[in-house]
Amino acid sequence: MVDFSVLAMPGVQALRPYEPGKPVATLERELGIRDVVKLASNENPLGPSPRAVAAIQAALDDLHIYPDGNSFALKEALANRHGLAPEQVILGNGSNEVLELVARTWLGQGRNAVFSQHAFAVYPLVVQAVSAEGRAADALPADAAQPFGHDLDAMFARVDADTRVVFVANPNNPTGTWVSAGALERFLAQVPAETLVVVDEAYAEYVEATDYPDTTQWVQRFPNLLVTRTFSKIHGLAGLRLGYAVSSSGVAELLNRVRQPFNVNSLAQTAGLAALADAEHVAESVRVNREGLAQVAAALGERSLEFIPSVGNFITFDVRQPPGPVYERLLHQGVIVRPVANYGLPTHLRVTIGTRGENDRFLAALDHALKA
Repeated sequence: MVDFSVLAMPGVQALRPYEPGKPVATLERELGIRDVVKLASNENPLGPSPRAVAAIQAALDDLHIYPDGNSFALKEALANRHGLAPEQVILGNGSNEVLELVARTWLGQGRNAVFSQHAFAVYPLVVQAVSAEGRAADALPADAAQPFGHDLDAMFARVDADTRVVFVANPNNPTGTWVSAGALERFLAQVPAETLVVVDEAYAEYVEATDYPDTTQWVQRFPNLLVTRTFSKIHGLAGLRLGYAVSSSGVAELLNRVRQPFNVNSLAQTAGLAALADAEHVAESVRVNREGLAQVAAALGERSLEFIPSVGNFITFDVRQPPGPVYERLLHQGVIVRPVANYGLPTHLRVTIGTRGENDRFLAALDHALKA
């Protein structure tokens, strides 16, 4: 019998697939419980914009028609939002697809990509899948102003003549740390012009730090800059898989060469347009998250549990013991959080910020799990 695993490309042979947060239906089926709270995947607890839901419902009769393969209307809206031209916008089946397109376009054997320790797990996965070398730079220490955050100097030191891509998550998942405007601008000025810098701003809309940069406004100055955003977080459209990037038109054109036809479905395009127009929903989502971050951070402090200060919609905290048993006890109480040992944080768990009631339920369940 043929062993097809040995016939696969070298990068794929050793690849371990990305493991998403545990689905609610799976937990209910496994444990026979109901009323589960999922705080594992950094989803918006308010759900999607009501305008997006209404737009989807109005578009259901046209599902027999292929979507606009160029996503003309959504690209126009995004270009207007960021003050760019439509040909500078790339749409993806989630921003995750854009990251994969970057790897397919610029990476392969003999080339490398640089990212930070504790950075988003998809970066090394897309690099390895195309048989390129992934270089993880040491993160900042636990006692730094941005604990476990990106050390841009260490990342720059890993760049060489074969580095084609650098990934910078701002803010980073799962640490919630961020890079200031000044530090990131200096870094971009240092990186060789032939090395693409991907700034992943999946959680940008949640950030209220005064020195946090909107690097979509920098792509005219830095031709080697590509900025990714998503509709999965603040806009609450994770189930539709819709993301995008902005860059120079030359970079965007190359990515569109390898992008699959009709990669963004018609409902996602319609919902994305409606979500962009709903500033009230975004503002309310930011408010709920701001209050929830303060609520959970204060409660963790009261329990003497160290946590990484976050500007996203999640907090990663240290349970001071192997987290597996704590995670399982939370599951049995119907609360799903996220283990992050695979990110090099072996005693930590990450919890998404929910509504006040969901946060209260998590904290009560955590007390029981830690006592047990």
